[in-house]
Amino acid sequence: TRDLAMSGGPGSAPRSAGDDTGPTRLPGFVNAHTHIYSALAPYGMPAPASPPETFTEILRQVWWRLDRALDEASLAASARLYAAEALLAGTTTLIDHHESPNLIEGSLDILADACEALGIRAVLCYGATERNGGRDEAEQGLAECRRFALTNRRALVRGIVGLHASFTVSNETLDEAGTLCREIGSVVHVHVAEDVADLGHARERLYRGPLERLRERGAVPAGSILAHGVHLEQAQVRAAAAQGAWLVQNPRSNHGNRVGYPRALWASDRVALGTDGYPSDMRAELAFLMGAAASHPESEHAGGEAVRARLVAGCRLAAERFGADLAEDVIELEPGPAASARVTRVTVDGRAVVEDGALVQGDIGEIRAHAREAAGRMWRRMEAL
Repeated sequence: TRDLAMSGGPGSAPRSAGDDTGPTRLPGFVNAHTHIYSALAPYGMPAPASPPETFTEILRQVWWRLDRALDEASLAASARLYAAEALLAGTTTLIDHHESPNLIEGSLDILADACEALGIRAVLCYGATERNGGRDEAEQGLAECRRFALTNRRALVRGIVGLHASFTVSNETLDEAGTLCREIGSVVHVHVAEDVADLGHARERLYRGPLERLRERGAVPAGSILAHGVHLEQAQVRAAAAQGAWLVQNPRSNHGNRVGYPRALWASDRVALGTDGYPSDMRAELAFLMGAAASHPESEHAGGEAVRARLVAGCRLAAERFGADLAEDVIELEPGPAASARVTRVTVDGRAVVEDGALVQGDIGEIRAHAREAAGRMWRRMEAL
């Protein structure tokens, strides 16, 4: 068979592959951590007044302004665009982490409807936070998680509990998130140790780090999804794995935000690959990770194999959340090197959602045009914040 570096599924082997002249058939890719709401960013998002110098300044001057500017129309346009382009890139499952502080109740339905209509799987949560409106805001976020998890009946969508990051919530909110998980049988999706600021916040509150704070407050049930882990140590990574948690590496975002490279993630086989809001092209993310890992050979226990295992772990994570083998989520690539070949066909749950490189349930040209219009209106709101 041809290059199948990214072909691993739950059994770590490709289900089938073409010969040198035929198409390659692979398991669908899983984006294990992303932010669908950021999809409009490439359509002219205004730059901050002054260049941010730290991670927290990037959040405050860019992304936390963007999420406050979201309304129903812009969120719907973002969701359609992100899901459509993900499918065209061969991604069949999105594990999303959402924030829209001025549109909390019902926001997960907007995302879910877009994903279901286009035929992509999604695991959704609202990232509860106190960064804008204090405890009331956090309670609204957790309420949205609870409402959606209990009322969603979409076959391709699941709801879980979300927290933005431990440095934007109080102990009370962490306690409530853990209680909610136990009440509804859910897990938590949260940013952990993405930047040193997260460590400092936890230590000021007399915890060894943000992971320990989450664990001691009961907010890391087995199966929880911990995004980033850049500044975790090997012992912490192993402790997370022992608790049944997943970690998600996001190499392009970590590089862009200048937060560092996670040197300890090799200590667990429960590490998947995400894009943290970057386009859901998992082959591009994998290629970037391969380059980054080569620059940090001391951080990868098994070299390239450990890097490629990130995609295998994503398939395992998605299967865990849907409670089933996702063997009917399959993509086909045109003949050529698998790392760059065009995606020609995508099936999700056995149903074709991309045929001959085109969406079955939507027109990408129309989706992009609508997104461009929605983006212009959104940027005007964002600049007024």
